[in-house]
Amino acid sequence: MKRIVIIVLVLAFAAGGGWWWHKQAGEGPAALALYGNVDFRQVTLAFNGNGPVAEVFVEEGAEVKQGQVIGQLDTSRIVPQIDQAEAQVAARQATLTRLKNGNRPEEIAQARANLAAADAEAANARLQLERQIALVPRAAVSQQALDNARSNSAVAEAKVMASQKALDLLVAGTRIEEVQGAAAELRAAEAQVALLRAQLADTELKAPVDAVVRSRLIEPGEMASPTRAAFSLATISPKWVRAYVSEAQLGLIRMGMKADVRVDSFPGRPFAGWIGFVSSVAEFTPKTVQTEDLRTSLVFEVRVFVEDPDNGLRLGMPATVTPLVDGGQQAGG
Repeated sequence: MKRIVIIVLVLAFAAGGGWWWHKQAGEGPAALALYGNVDFRQVTLAFNGNGPVAEVFVEEGAEVKQGQVIGQLDTSRIVPQIDQAEAQVAARQATLTRLKNGNRPEEIAQARANLAAADAEAANARLQLERQIALVPRAAVSQQALDNARSNSAVAEAKVMASQKALDLLVAGTRIEEVQGAAAELRAAEAQVALLRAQLADTELKAPVDAVVRSRLIEPGEMASPTRAAFSLATISPKWVRAYVSEAQLGLIRMGMKADVRVDSFPGRPFAGWIGFVSSVAEFTPKTVQTEDLRTSLVFEVRVFVEDPDNGLRLGMPATVTPLVDGGQQAGG
């Protein structure tokens, strides 16, 4: 009987020892858990121009898309200036076109006709002068009449020369310097239009990225300027958890490692994430960091990027990050 009791005790001891050894071997080291807060980029927007605000199109909490107009300045002054500048461009273009095309054939024909008339008048004046000179020996003409004939002939010759020069100018066409000057004036007018159109575009404030409106800081009727913030936006993507890992645990994580992210607001819902940044420089533990072991004063910053298609995560939410090794197992497990 005693032998049976001893055998039973030995078997029980062996079984208990085996269970304890299996339990210790199966648990392994404790799973690594990082603690931090949800973070994402914030954008502060201001109008690129000055003037009264005409309309504000979004409220706080609204989701906006990249390129969406969220605010509008008054345009009652800039639009007439653009109309005036565009009219000046049209006038400069017409002048340049006229100079490039040169003189019309009708203008040249008219100049030739004027030259022919001047030639005929000069010929008649010369004939009258010759007649007066022929009468001088017979004293049949007065000195005054002779002087008048000479003067009329000189005037007629001058008219011929002027008409010839006018015809030469029309035939030669526009000087290259005039064309270049007109082209420069046209470019200046076009640059003015481009500047005014850019100022018109600046009256619209557009969202630079997909985001959520955190703060609406300006209202219709108020004066906007590039130095006054109009909106504060929170980007929808990317989002990450800013956490810290001690030096002793730094070797358990690596770039690209997958991770589960959990927040108190969604206790039964893990968010898929991955480690996208590990600082190469140690720093002292920030006062706001939540860690299981505060004995290590030097830690490394880790950013765990999170997929949040439903935009459920909010800035500053406390989060617990569990890194996963290949195959979905917990790091350190």
